[in-house]
Amino acid sequence: MKIARRTLLKSIAGAAAAAALPVDGHRKPALAGQSPIVLKAQKGRVPLARGLEGAGETDIWGYNGAVPGPTIRCRKGEPVHVRLVNGLDEPTSIHWHGLRIDNAMDGVIGLTQGPVAPGASFDYLFTPPDAGTFWYHTHNRAWEQMARGLYGRLIVEGDDPEDQFDRDLYLALDDWRLDDKGQIETASFGNLHDWAHEGRLGNWLTVNGTSQPSYGLGRGERMRLRLLNAANARTFRLQLKGANAKVIALDGAPVEPFALPEAPYELASGQRVDLAVDVDAGDGGQIELWHVSRREEIKCASFPVKAAVLRDRPALRALDHSGGFATPDLATAVRQDLVMTGGAMGGLREAVADGKKRTIQDLVELKRVWALNGIAGDMDKPLLSVKQGTTVVITMKNDTAWSHAMHLHGHHFKAVERNGKPVTDGYWRDTEMVDPDQSVALAFVADNPGKWFLHCHMLEHQAAGMRTWINIDT
Repeated sequence: MKIARRTLLKSIAGAAAAAALPVDGHRKPALAGQSPIVLKAQKGRVPLARGLEGAGETDIWGYNGAVPGPTIRCRKGEPVHVRLVNGLDEPTSIHWHGLRIDNAMDGVIGLTQGPVAPGASFDYLFTPPDAGTFWYHTHNRAWEQMARGLYGRLIVEGDDPEDQFDRDLYLALDDWRLDDKGQIETASFGNLHDWAHEGRLGNWLTVNGTSQPSYGLGRGERMRLRLLNAANARTFRLQLKGANAKVIALDGAPVEPFALPEAPYELASGQRVDLAVDVDAGDGGQIELWHVSRREEIKCASFPVKAAVLRDRPALRALDHSGGFATPDLATAVRQDLVMTGGAMGGLREAVADGKKRTIQDLVELKRVWALNGIAGDMDKPLLSVKQGTTVVITMKNDTAWSHAMHLHGHHFKAVERNGKPVTDGYWRDTEMVDPDQSVALAFVADNPGKWFLHCHMLEHQAAGMRTWINIDT
Protein backbone atom coordinates (compact mmCIF):
# COMPACT_ATOMS: atom_id res chain seq x y z
CA MET A 1 0.00 0.00 0.00
CA LYS A 2 1.27 3.48 -0.85
CA ILE A 3 1.80 5.78 2.09
CA ALA A 4 -0.42 8.85 1.93
CA ARG A 5 1.26 12.18 1.24
CA ARG A 6 0.38 13.76 4.58
CA THR A 7 1.38 10.66 6.52
CA LEU A 8 4.80 10.57 4.92
CA LEU A 9 5.36 14.27 5.41
CA LYS A 10 4.46 13.99 9.07
CA SER A 11 6.77 10.99 9.45
CA ILE A 12 9.78 13.16 8.66
CA ALA A 13 9.51 14.85 12.03
CA GLY A 14 10.19 11.51 13.71
CA ALA A 15 12.98 10.37 11.41
CA ALA A 16 16.50 10.14 12.75
CA ALA A 17 18.58 13.23 11.97
CA ALA A 18 21.47 12.76 9.58
CA ALA A 19 24.99 12.92 10.89
CA ALA A 20 26.66 16.32 10.91
CA LEU A 21 27.65 17.33 7.41
CA PRO A 22 30.46 19.53 6.11
CA VAL A 23 29.50 23.18 5.85
CA ASP A 24 29.84 24.83 2.44
CA GLY A 25 31.80 27.77 3.75
CA HIS A 26 34.41 25.42 5.23
CA ARG A 27 34.42 22.88 2.43
CA LYS A 28 35.03 25.59 -0.20
CA PRO A 29 34.18 24.07 -3.59
CA ALA A 30 36.85 24.78 -6.18
CA LEU A 31 36.56 28.15 -7.84
CA ALA A 32 35.65 28.16 -11.52
CA GLY A 33 38.80 28.52 -13.63
CA GLN A 34 40.14 27.90 -17.10
CA SER A 35 39.43 24.17 -17.20
CA PRO A 36 35.75 23.42 -17.71
CA ILE A 37 33.64 22.31 -14.80
CA VAL A 38 32.07 19.08 -16.04
CA LEU A 39 28.45 18.41 -15.11
CA LYS A 40 27.25 15.04 -16.33
CA ALA A 41 23.50 14.52 -16.26
CA GLN A 42 23.23 10.86 -15.31
CA LYS A 43 21.41 8.31 -13.23
CA GLY A 44 22.49 7.79 -9.65
CA ARG A 45 21.52 6.23 -6.33
CA VAL A 46 21.43 8.30 -3.14
CA PRO A 47 20.17 7.79 0.45
CA LEU A 48 17.34 10.24 -0.17
CA ALA A 49 14.83 8.50 2.09
CA ARG A 50 17.05 8.05 5.13
CA GLY A 51 14.67 7.65 8.07
CA LEU A 52 11.86 6.01 6.07
CA GLU A 53 11.45 2.49 7.40
CA GLY A 54 12.30 -0.18 4.83
CA ALA A 55 13.70 2.27 2.27
CA GLY A 56 17.05 1.74 0.58
CA GLU A 57 18.85 4.09 -1.78
CA THR A 58 16.69 6.04 -4.20
CA ASP A 59 17.21 6.03 -7.97
CA ILE A 60 17.61 9.64 -9.11
CA TRP A 61 18.87 11.67 -12.04
CA GLY A 62 21.56 14.08 -10.93
CA TYR A 63 24.52 16.09 -12.11
CA ASN A 64 27.52 13.82 -11.61
CA GLY A 65 25.07 11.33 -10.12
CA ALA A 66 24.35 13.39 -7.00
CA VAL A 67 21.53 15.59 -5.71
CA PRO A 68 22.03 18.47 -5.47
CA GLY A 69 24.74 18.49 -8.13
CA PRO A 70 28.19 19.93 -7.43
CA THR A 71 28.21 23.38 -5.85
CA ILE A 72 29.73 25.88 -8.28
CA ARG A 73 31.47 28.80 -6.60
CA CYS A 74 32.80 31.55 -8.84
CA ARG A 75 33.53 35.28 -8.71
CA LYS A 76 31.61 38.22 -10.06
CA GLY A 77 33.14 39.51 -13.29
CA GLU A 78 35.24 36.41 -13.91
CA PRO A 79 34.51 33.96 -16.76
CA VAL A 80 32.94 30.58 -16.05
CA HIS A 81 33.20 27.54 -18.31
CA VAL A 82 30.84 24.60 -17.67
CA ARG A 83 30.58 21.55 -19.90
CA LEU A 84 27.27 19.69 -19.80
CA VAL A 85 27.62 16.03 -20.75
CA ASN A 86 24.33 14.25 -21.33
CA GLY A 87 24.46 10.74 -19.91
CA LEU A 88 20.67 10.35 -20.00
CA ASP A 89 18.48 8.65 -22.58
CA GLU A 90 16.67 11.89 -23.48
CA PRO A 91 17.69 15.47 -24.36
CA THR A 92 18.48 18.01 -21.68
CA SER A 93 20.03 21.46 -21.07
CA ILE A 94 21.02 23.73 -18.17
CA HIS A 95 19.46 27.05 -17.16
CA TRP A 96 21.44 29.38 -14.87
CA HIS A 97 18.59 30.65 -12.74
CA GLY A 98 18.88 34.33 -11.80
CA LEU A 99 22.05 35.11 -13.74
CA ARG A 100 22.04 38.05 -16.17
CA ILE A 101 24.21 36.38 -18.78
CA ASP A 102 24.41 36.18 -22.56
CA ASN A 103 21.14 34.95 -24.06
CA ALA A 104 22.81 32.12 -25.99
CA MET A 105 23.90 30.59 -22.66
CA ASP A 106 20.46 30.70 -20.99
CA GLY A 107 19.65 27.04 -21.67
CA VAL A 108 16.04 27.19 -22.93
CA ILE A 109 15.59 24.51 -25.57
CA GLY A 110 13.73 25.83 -28.59
CA LEU A 111 14.31 29.47 -27.68
CA THR A 112 18.02 30.02 -26.97
CA GLN A 113 19.63 26.69 -27.90
CA GLY A 114 18.96 23.28 -29.38
CA PRO A 115 18.56 20.17 -27.23
CA VAL A 116 21.69 18.45 -25.95
CA ALA A 117 21.13 14.94 -27.26
CA PRO A 118 21.97 11.76 -25.33
CA GLY A 119 25.72 11.22 -25.45
CA ALA A 120 26.39 14.80 -26.61
CA SER A 121 27.83 17.76 -24.73
CA PHE A 122 27.42 21.55 -24.68
CA ASP A 123 29.80 24.19 -23.34
CA TYR A 124 28.31 27.07 -21.34
CA LEU A 125 30.55 30.15 -21.22
CA PHE A 126 29.44 33.18 -19.24
CA THR A 127 30.62 35.93 -16.92
CA PRO A 128 28.28 36.61 -13.98
CA PRO A 129 27.82 40.36 -13.44
CA ASP A 130 26.28 40.07 -9.97
CA ALA A 131 27.35 38.47 -6.71
CA GLY A 132 24.77 36.42 -4.87
CA THR A 133 22.93 33.15 -4.36
CA PHE A 134 21.85 31.46 -7.58
CA TRP A 135 21.27 27.93 -8.83
CA TYR A 136 21.24 25.83 -11.98
CA HIS A 137 18.76 23.26 -13.23
CA THR A 138 17.56 21.37 -16.26
CA HIS A 139 15.31 23.16 -18.73
CA ASN A 140 13.90 20.28 -20.75
CA ARG A 141 10.87 18.41 -19.43
CA ALA A 142 11.72 20.16 -16.18
CA TRP A 143 8.49 18.91 -14.58
CA GLU A 144 10.06 15.42 -14.68
CA GLN A 145 13.82 15.98 -14.90
CA MET A 146 13.90 18.34 -11.92
CA ALA A 147 11.58 16.08 -9.94
CA ARG A 148 14.20 13.36 -10.47
CA GLY A 149 17.00 15.59 -9.13
CA LEU A 150 18.64 17.61 -11.92
CA TYR A 151 19.62 20.81 -10.13
CA GLY A 152 22.54 22.27 -8.20
CA ARG A 153 23.70 25.28 -6.20
CA LEU A 154 25.62 28.26 -7.58
CA ILE A 155 27.36 30.94 -5.51
CA VAL A 156 28.85 34.07 -7.07
CA GLU A 157 31.26 35.75 -4.70
CA GLY A 158 31.58 39.53 -4.58
CA ASP A 159 33.65 42.07 -2.70
CA ASP A 160 32.13 41.63 0.75
CA PRO A 161 34.55 41.85 3.71
CA GLU A 162 35.77 38.41 4.74
CA ASP A 163 35.06 39.10 8.43
CA GLN A 164 31.32 39.57 7.85
CA PHE A 165 30.45 35.87 8.39
CA ASP A 166 32.05 32.94 10.19
CA ARG A 167 30.16 30.36 8.19
CA ASP A 168 28.48 30.18 4.78
CA LEU A 169 25.84 27.46 4.39
CA TYR A 170 23.62 26.91 1.33
CA LEU A 171 20.55 24.71 1.86
CA ALA A 172 18.45 23.49 -1.08
CA LEU A 173 14.97 22.50 0.11
CA ASP A 174 13.01 20.02 -1.98
CA ASP A 175 10.05 17.68 -1.73
CA TRP A 176 9.85 14.33 -3.46
CA ARG A 177 6.95 12.06 -4.27
CA LEU A 178 8.17 8.68 -3.03
CA ASP A 179 6.52 5.30 -2.78
CA ASP A 180 6.68 3.13 0.34
CA LYS A 181 10.02 1.68 -0.77
CA GLY A 182 11.59 5.13 -0.98
CA GLN A 183 11.63 5.26 -4.79
CA ILE A 184 10.43 8.21 -6.87
CA GLU A 185 6.82 7.60 -7.79
CA THR A 186 7.04 7.77 -11.59
CA ALA A 187 3.55 6.68 -12.65
CA SER A 188 2.15 10.12 -11.82
CA PHE A 189 4.57 12.09 -14.01
CA GLY A 190 2.40 14.10 -16.39
CA ASN A 191 -0.68 13.64 -14.22
CA LEU A 192 -3.29 16.14 -15.45
CA HIS A 193 -4.76 16.56 -11.97
CA ASP A 194 -1.38 17.83 -10.71
CA TRP A 195 -0.94 20.05 -13.75
CA ALA A 196 -4.37 21.67 -13.32
CA HIS A 197 -4.05 22.19 -9.55
CA GLU A 198 -1.06 23.33 -7.49
CA GLY A 199 1.46 21.16 -9.33
CA ARG A 200 3.39 18.04 -8.34
CA LEU A 201 3.56 18.07 -4.55
CA GLY A 202 5.88 15.60 -2.88
CA ASN A 203 5.54 13.62 0.33
CA TRP A 204 9.16 13.56 1.51
CA LEU A 205 11.16 16.68 2.39
CA THR A 206 14.93 16.90 1.97
CA VAL A 207 17.61 19.49 2.58
CA ASN A 208 20.65 19.13 0.32
CA GLY A 209 19.41 15.68 -0.66
CA THR A 210 18.93 14.21 2.81
CA SER A 211 16.29 14.19 5.52
CA GLN A 212 16.76 16.47 8.52
CA PRO A 213 20.50 17.13 8.35
CA SER A 214 22.32 18.56 11.34
CA TYR A 215 24.96 21.31 11.11
CA GLY A 216 27.02 22.15 14.20
CA LEU A 217 27.53 25.82 15.07
CA GLY A 218 29.59 27.71 17.62
CA ARG A 219 28.15 30.20 20.07
CA GLY A 220 29.04 33.72 18.97
CA GLU A 221 29.21 32.89 15.26
CA ARG A 222 27.41 34.74 12.52
CA MET A 223 26.21 32.42 9.76
CA ARG A 224 25.20 33.34 6.24
CA LEU A 225 22.33 30.95 5.60
CA ARG A 226 21.34 30.69 1.93
CA LEU A 227 17.97 29.01 1.34
CA LEU A 228 16.66 27.76 -2.01
CA ASN A 229 13.26 26.32 -2.87
CA ALA A 230 14.12 23.65 -5.46
CA ALA A 231 10.72 21.94 -5.36
CA ASN A 232 8.59 21.58 -8.48
CA ALA A 233 5.60 23.37 -7.00
CA ARG A 234 5.50 23.47 -3.20
CA THR A 235 5.77 26.84 -1.47
CA PHE A 236 7.80 26.44 1.72
CA ARG A 237 6.63 28.43 4.73
CA LEU A 238 9.73 28.70 6.88
CA GLN A 239 10.41 29.53 10.51
CA LEU A 240 13.84 29.70 12.10
CA LYS A 241 13.50 28.84 15.79
CA GLY A 242 16.07 29.60 18.46
CA ALA A 243 17.95 32.46 16.79
CA ASN A 244 17.62 36.02 15.63
CA ALA A 245 18.01 36.41 11.88
CA LYS A 246 17.94 39.21 9.35
CA VAL A 247 17.11 39.00 5.67
CA ILE A 248 20.09 40.24 3.65
CA ALA A 249 19.27 39.15 0.08
CA LEU A 250 16.30 38.01 -2.02
CA ASP A 251 16.81 35.98 -5.21
CA GLY A 252 20.52 36.82 -5.00
CA ALA A 253 19.94 40.59 -4.83
CA PRO A 254 21.11 42.35 -1.65
CA VAL A 255 18.61 44.24 0.50
CA GLU A 256 19.07 46.58 3.41
CA PRO A 257 19.01 44.05 6.28
CA PHE A 258 15.65 43.64 8.01
CA ALA A 259 14.43 41.28 10.72
CA LEU A 260 13.06 37.93 9.59
CA PRO A 261 9.34 38.05 10.40
CA GLU A 262 8.04 35.80 13.17
CA ALA A 263 5.25 34.59 10.91
CA PRO A 264 6.23 31.81 8.48
CA TYR A 265 8.30 33.21 5.61
CA GLU A 266 7.01 32.10 2.20
CA LEU A 267 9.60 30.87 -0.29
CA ALA A 268 8.07 29.98 -3.65
CA SER A 269 9.49 27.54 -6.17
CA GLY A 270 12.72 28.97 -7.61
CA GLN A 271 13.10 31.72 -5.00
CA ARG A 272 16.06 32.20 -2.66
CA VAL A 273 16.52 34.11 0.58
CA ASP A 274 19.81 34.84 2.37
CA LEU A 275 19.79 35.24 6.15
CA ALA A 276 22.36 36.57 8.60
CA VAL A 277 21.97 34.39 11.68
CA ASP A 278 23.63 35.39 14.95
CA VAL A 279 24.24 32.31 17.10
CA ASP A 280 23.60 33.36 20.69
CA ALA A 281 22.40 30.07 22.21
CA GLY A 282 24.69 28.46 24.77
CA ASP A 283 26.40 25.08 24.47
CA GLY A 284 23.77 22.38 24.15
CA GLY A 285 21.26 24.77 22.63
CA GLN A 286 19.81 24.27 19.19
CA ILE A 287 18.55 26.33 16.26
CA GLU A 288 15.95 24.68 14.03
CA LEU A 289 14.54 25.42 10.57
CA TRP A 290 10.88 24.38 10.16
CA HIS A 291 8.37 24.23 7.34
CA VAL A 292 5.07 25.35 8.85
CA SER A 293 1.89 24.99 6.81
CA ARG A 294 -1.77 25.03 7.68
CA ARG A 295 -1.78 21.25 8.03
CA GLU A 296 1.57 20.27 9.48
CA GLU A 297 4.93 21.32 10.88
CA ILE A 298 8.08 19.62 9.61
CA LYS A 299 11.59 20.10 10.89
CA CYS A 300 13.88 20.76 7.92
CA ALA A 301 17.29 21.02 9.58
CA SER A 302 18.93 21.38 12.99
CA PHE A 303 21.89 23.48 14.11
CA PRO A 304 23.19 22.28 17.48
CA VAL A 305 25.41 24.78 19.27
CA LYS A 306 28.60 23.00 20.29
CA ALA A 307 31.31 25.49 21.21
CA ALA A 308 32.07 29.14 21.74
CA VAL A 309 33.69 31.42 19.15
CA LEU A 310 35.88 34.00 20.85
CA ARG A 311 35.58 37.10 18.72
CA ASP A 312 33.51 40.25 18.48
CA ARG A 313 31.00 40.22 15.66
CA PRO A 314 31.26 43.26 13.39
CA ALA A 315 28.17 45.35 12.72
CA LEU A 316 26.04 43.78 9.98
CA ARG A 317 26.45 45.62 6.70
CA ALA A 318 24.53 45.39 3.42
CA LEU A 319 26.03 43.00 0.89
CA ASP A 320 28.02 44.10 -2.14
CA HIS A 321 25.84 45.21 -5.03
CA SER A 322 28.26 47.34 -6.99
CA GLY A 323 27.00 47.76 -10.52
CA GLY A 324 23.48 46.84 -9.46
CA PHE A 325 20.44 47.03 -11.73
CA ALA A 326 19.42 49.92 -13.94
CA THR A 327 16.68 52.11 -12.45
CA PRO A 328 13.38 51.88 -14.39
CA ASP A 329 12.00 55.13 -15.79
CA LEU A 330 8.29 54.62 -15.16
CA ALA A 331 7.33 57.78 -17.07
CA THR A 332 8.60 56.33 -20.36
CA ALA A 333 7.84 52.66 -19.71
CA VAL A 334 6.35 50.28 -22.24
CA ARG A 335 3.44 48.67 -20.41
CA GLN A 336 2.07 45.20 -20.97
CA ASP A 337 -0.71 43.28 -19.23
CA LEU A 338 -0.32 39.56 -18.61
CA VAL A 339 -3.57 37.87 -17.60
CA MET A 340 -3.38 34.37 -16.13
CA THR A 341 -6.38 32.09 -16.66
CA GLY A 342 -7.18 28.40 -16.46
CA GLY A 343 -6.54 25.54 -14.11
CA ALA A 344 -9.00 23.73 -11.87
CA MET A 345 -11.86 25.96 -10.75
CA GLY A 346 -10.60 28.63 -13.13
CA GLY A 347 -13.53 28.79 -15.51
CA LEU A 348 -11.42 28.67 -18.68
CA ARG A 349 -13.68 28.06 -21.68
CA GLU A 350 -11.33 28.50 -24.63
CA ALA A 351 -7.78 29.52 -25.51
CA VAL A 352 -5.38 29.45 -28.45
CA ALA A 353 -3.15 26.36 -28.67
CA ASP A 354 -1.01 25.38 -31.67
CA GLY A 355 -2.26 28.46 -33.49
CA LYS A 356 -5.96 27.62 -33.22
CA LYS A 357 -8.73 28.61 -30.86
CA ARG A 358 -9.60 25.53 -28.81
CA THR A 359 -12.45 24.60 -26.51
CA ILE A 360 -11.74 23.52 -22.97
CA GLN A 361 -12.33 19.92 -24.05
CA ASP A 362 -9.65 20.29 -26.73
CA LEU A 363 -7.29 21.94 -24.25
CA VAL A 364 -7.71 19.09 -21.77
CA GLU A 365 -6.81 16.57 -24.49
CA LEU A 366 -3.71 18.63 -25.33
CA LYS A 367 -2.89 19.05 -21.61
CA ARG A 368 -2.86 22.82 -22.12
CA VAL A 369 -5.09 23.91 -19.26
CA TRP A 370 -3.47 27.26 -18.41
CA ALA A 371 -3.27 30.38 -20.56
CA LEU A 372 -1.47 33.73 -20.59
CA ASN A 373 -3.47 36.42 -22.41
CA GLY A 374 -5.62 33.67 -23.87
CA ILE A 375 -2.69 31.70 -25.32
CA ALA A 376 -2.06 28.24 -23.90
CA GLY A 377 1.66 27.70 -24.31
CA ASP A 378 2.26 28.72 -27.93
CA MET A 379 5.76 30.17 -28.36
CA ASP A 380 5.70 31.41 -31.97
CA LYS A 381 5.33 35.08 -30.98
CA PRO A 382 6.74 37.06 -28.04
CA LEU A 383 4.59 38.68 -25.41
CA LEU A 384 6.24 41.94 -26.45
CA SER A 385 9.28 43.16 -28.35
CA VAL A 386 11.28 46.22 -27.26
CA LYS A 387 14.59 47.94 -27.90
CA GLN A 388 17.49 47.41 -25.54
CA GLY A 389 17.41 49.95 -22.73
CA THR A 390 13.62 50.31 -22.67
CA THR A 391 11.86 50.38 -19.30
CA VAL A 392 9.16 47.70 -19.24
CA VAL A 393 6.29 47.33 -16.79
CA ILE A 394 4.41 44.02 -16.94
CA THR A 395 1.21 43.96 -14.89
CA MET A 396 0.44 40.37 -14.00
CA LYS A 397 -3.20 39.65 -13.17
CA ASN A 398 -4.05 36.31 -11.59
CA ASP A 399 -7.58 35.30 -12.57
CA THR A 400 -7.09 31.70 -11.41
CA ALA A 401 -7.71 29.82 -8.16
CA TRP A 402 -3.99 29.12 -7.61
CA SER A 403 -0.81 31.04 -6.85
CA HIS A 404 1.89 31.36 -9.51
CA ALA A 405 5.63 31.99 -9.05
CA MET A 406 6.44 33.99 -12.19
CA HIS A 407 10.08 33.87 -13.30
CA LEU A 408 11.74 36.09 -15.91
CA HIS A 409 15.06 34.92 -17.34
CA GLY A 410 18.02 37.24 -17.77
CA HIS A 411 16.69 40.10 -15.62
CA HIS A 412 15.65 41.16 -12.15
CA PHE A 413 12.50 43.21 -11.68
CA LYS A 414 10.92 45.25 -8.92
CA ALA A 415 7.26 45.41 -7.88
CA VAL A 416 6.00 48.98 -8.34
CA GLU A 417 2.27 48.40 -7.92
CA ARG A 418 0.17 45.79 -6.14
CA ASN A 419 -3.60 45.56 -6.56
CA GLY A 420 -3.63 49.02 -8.08
CA LYS A 421 -1.73 50.67 -5.24
CA PRO A 422 1.85 51.99 -5.57
CA VAL A 423 4.66 49.97 -3.98
CA THR A 424 7.49 52.16 -2.75
CA ASP A 425 9.61 49.53 -1.00
CA GLY A 426 9.72 46.78 -3.63
CA TYR A 427 12.73 44.46 -3.78
CA TRP A 428 14.69 43.27 -6.79
CA ARG A 429 13.72 39.68 -7.59
CA ASP A 430 13.76 37.23 -10.50
CA THR A 431 10.72 35.23 -9.31
CA GLU A 432 7.52 36.85 -8.00
CA MET A 433 4.62 35.07 -6.32
CA VAL A 434 1.26 36.28 -7.65
CA ASP A 435 -1.66 35.06 -5.56
CA PRO A 436 -5.26 34.46 -6.72
CA ASP A 437 -7.22 37.65 -7.49
CA GLN A 438 -4.02 39.66 -7.18
CA SER A 439 -2.35 41.97 -9.69
CA VAL A 440 1.32 42.94 -9.48
CA ALA A 441 3.12 45.44 -11.74
CA LEU A 442 6.77 44.47 -12.22
CA ALA A 443 9.25 47.01 -13.63
CA PHE A 444 12.70 46.46 -15.13
CA VAL A 445 15.04 47.89 -17.72
CA ALA A 446 15.29 45.57 -20.72
CA ASP A 447 19.05 45.94 -20.97
CA ASN A 448 20.00 42.35 -21.82
CA PRO A 449 19.34 41.63 -25.52
CA GLY A 450 17.86 38.36 -26.70
CA LYS A 451 14.83 36.12 -26.33
CA TRP A 452 13.99 35.78 -22.65
CA PHE A 453 11.66 33.14 -21.27
CA LEU A 454 8.86 34.21 -18.90
CA HIS A 455 6.94 31.46 -17.14
CA CYS A 456 5.40 30.08 -13.98
CA HIS A 457 7.99 28.23 -11.91
CA MET A 458 5.35 25.82 -10.68
CA LEU A 459 6.77 23.55 -13.34
CA GLU A 460 3.56 21.68 -14.15
CA HIS A 461 1.83 25.03 -14.79
CA GLN A 462 4.61 25.95 -17.22
CA ALA A 463 4.26 22.64 -19.03
CA ALA A 464 0.48 23.05 -19.26
CA GLY A 465 0.57 26.49 -20.89
CA MET A 466 1.95 29.19 -18.56
CA ARG A 467 4.89 30.23 -20.72
CA THR A 468 5.80 33.07 -23.04
CA TRP A 469 8.84 35.24 -23.84
CA ILE A 470 9.96 38.78 -24.47
CA ASN A 471 12.23 39.90 -27.28
CA ILE A 472 14.87 42.58 -26.70
CA ASP A 473 16.51 44.00 -29.83
CA THR A 474 19.82 45.86 -29.90
